[in-house]
Amino acid sequence: MAPRDCAGPPPPPLPPQAWVWPRKMLAMGVLAGFWVLSLLTYGYLSWGQGLEEEEEGAMRPQTGERPEPSITTISQPHLIFILADDQGFRDVGYHGSEIKTPTLDKLAAEGVKLENYYVQPICTPSRSQFITGKYQIHTGLQHSIIRPTQPNCLPLDNATLPQKLKEVGYSTHMVGKWHLGFYRKECMPTKRGFDTFFGSLLGSGDYYTHYKCDSPGMCGYDLYENDNAAWDYDNGIYSTQMYTQRVQQILASRDPRKPIFLYIAYQAVHSPLQAPGRYFEHYRSIININRRRYAAMLSCLDEAINNVTLALKTYGFYNNSIIIYSSDNGGQPTAGGSNWPLRGSKGTYWEGGIRAVGFVHSPLLKNKGTVCKELVHITDWYPTLISLAEGQIDEDIQLDGYDIWETISEGLRSPRVDILHNIDPIYTKAKNGSWAAGYGIWNTAIQSAIRVQHWKLLTGNPGYSDWVPPQSFSNLGPNRWHNERITLSTGKSVWLFNITADPYERVDLSNRYPGVVKQLLRRLSQFNKTAVPVRYPPKDPRSNPRLNGGVWGPWYKEENKKQKLRKNKTEKKQKKSKTRKKQQKAGSFTNCRLGVPRG
Repeated sequence: MAPRDCAGPPPPPLPPQAWVWPRKMLAMGVLAGFWVLSLLTYGYLSWGQGLEEEEEGAMRPQTGERPEPSITTISQPHLIFILADDQGFRDVGYHGSEIKTPTLDKLAAEGVKLENYYVQPICTPSRSQFITGKYQIHTGLQHSIIRPTQPNCLPLDNATLPQKLKEVGYSTHMVGKWHLGFYRKECMPTKRGFDTFFGSLLGSGDYYTHYKCDSPGMCGYDLYENDNAAWDYDNGIYSTQMYTQRVQQILASRDPRKPIFLYIAYQAVHSPLQAPGRYFEHYRSIININRRRYAAMLSCLDEAINNVTLALKTYGFYNNSIIIYSSDNGGQPTAGGSNWPLRGSKGTYWEGGIRAVGFVHSPLLKNKGTVCKELVHITDWYPTLISLAEGQIDEDIQLDGYDIWETISEGLRSPRVDILHNIDPIYTKAKNGSWAAGYGIWNTAIQSAIRVQHWKLLTGNPGYSDWVPPQSFSNLGPNRWHNERITLSTGKSVWLFNITADPYERVDLSNRYPGVVKQLLRRLSQFNKTAVPVRYPPKDPRSNPRLNGGVWGPWYKEENKKQKLRKNKTEKKQKKSKTRKKQQKAGSFTNCRLGVPRG
């Protein structure tokens, strides 16, 4: 499509005498034409660099399509992964939501919708599995999230996705929420493969001030530029808009002829529920205040993704880009999210906690405008993106993800037939669980969930299990009287569902198909044999931001480590010295005895 305002009526035909030009004038005209053409080309390629910003720092939405500058194509695609936070399964226009998401709807309709797509029920696990291609049981992060005060992070011996992409020439950039630990400098995003990082280290915080209190007296600033606190950005800009600005700056400064990996992990729509005032205009009819705020936040996020897409087009990246959109877990009804008609919510292993909104949008897709119902999991992005980048995965690395590009792009069958949703040996045990209930194969007191083809098995305590219909949001909060409440049967610690036939988990088949239950319990047991120990250390008081200049950040100093090593070495030397002295004394005493003349 031609640029707007550039087309007009065709000029009238020239008279025959106008074609009679002296040769010098013709040559000068040709040169002048080239000069004008070069100016136009330069201006066209730099188009968009002076775009005005809207209130609170956001780029003003643009209307219409812009032609992308002509760029020499490269074999490696640009990889853009956008991760939303706590977006519910229903909370997108094409799933029937009352919340308007025109950008997501359009991108998904022109791409491939993933309608059998799974993530983890909470933040850290989904992010760790995306960046490593491994289940939680294989990184030690199978319990809860990484807390701000814990000396814990994504294990350093795991090769991350950005590290693998850098090996094949990609520039790697992260904008947004990290939430994979930061107690040591080696845990920071820039030490795990990203060339640049701009965002937060914790799981949540104020959208404007970027402060976070983990507990009384444990408060600090949480916004980073690479490895340092970004105090210069402490000016009250809403994080969704601020992160979008940074993405635009990155794209404006990079060469589209060189491959780029851009990981955009938005804070929205995680609590606290905050949004700029103008986004509330379309949702005055929503009585529930949490739902109204949530809707405003999601509308702002949708606009941000529109601006990211426009920037990709403006700066010459779009035609060779693969855009992946995903939520990190299900929505939280008490914080405005909706997973209807799925059961459960964020933090649970019911479908409402782990089945996510997801799609792929790209000019490189072979089958556009389609729906993929094949089984896809968040661990699959690791091998898929490395393969698209023409990278290599070491043979000795045991991945849990699969390359599913042909499944998405061409509609082929997925290589994945099962998903280990998790095994958490620390989570609160089900009172009624036992080895007997697990046929001697598995202790059903342990929280676990697994999917094998059509079947899904849950054991232990799966979490909050209500269905929360849309009308629940008509009151001041999700009213339990409106919910379809489920009272778990006495002695119940095993559930079996045919998810293909019953995606809403309404009919428990565990008593009807004990043979299937046993098969899935054996599969759980096999997975558990490969699990590494859980990493969930106690709180470290040295993590307090007060001890770190008021900033959340690495507190484990390398100097302390060296001092401990030196101390240990000194102690060992002292012990050896004492042992030698004792040996020498003992030896001299023996020699004296041996030297005594016999009578």
